[in-house]
Amino acid sequence: MSLKKINTVLTAAFVLFILWFGMEFILSPETTAPTFGLPSWPSGDGGGFLIIKGIRDVVLALVLGVLLVTGHRRALGWVLLVEALAAYGDMTTVLAHHGSVATALGVHGLTATLMVVNGLLIMRETRKTTAATTAATATAPATPAPQPA
Repeated sequence: MSLKKINTVLTAAFVLFILWFGMEFILSPETTAPTFGLPSWPSGDGGGFLIIKGIRDVVLALVLGVLLVTGHRRALGWVLLVEALAAYGDMTTVLAHHGSVATALGVHGLTATLMVVNGLLIMRETRKTTAATTAATATAPATPAPQPA
């Protein structure tokens, strides 16, 4: 299997996973919240923040999906690297609020690290294409500027 196919499958899996998880937080935050790893349900009107988290996740998934479908692979690699920061942030939040270490590391940390690996693999895949395009442009004969008659 080619590197491009592996990267495409991994990215599609991230899109579906993040989209599913985000929708769960939007549609059923009270049952999904315990899987996040925090030790307690938000007090007062804090439950609304869980829906915000779900909306964030859906948007992150849609950005990846659009880049994947439109074939903007280099941008996709960069966005995977940047979006991994959200998962590392979730991991840090769980740890900072005395949540489940297993969930923080095993869900959020692992997800973030896999996103970084996927992003780096896409950057490697597109480096060859970018270098070939640059080389072809550099060796192409220059078109002379039109001369006035």
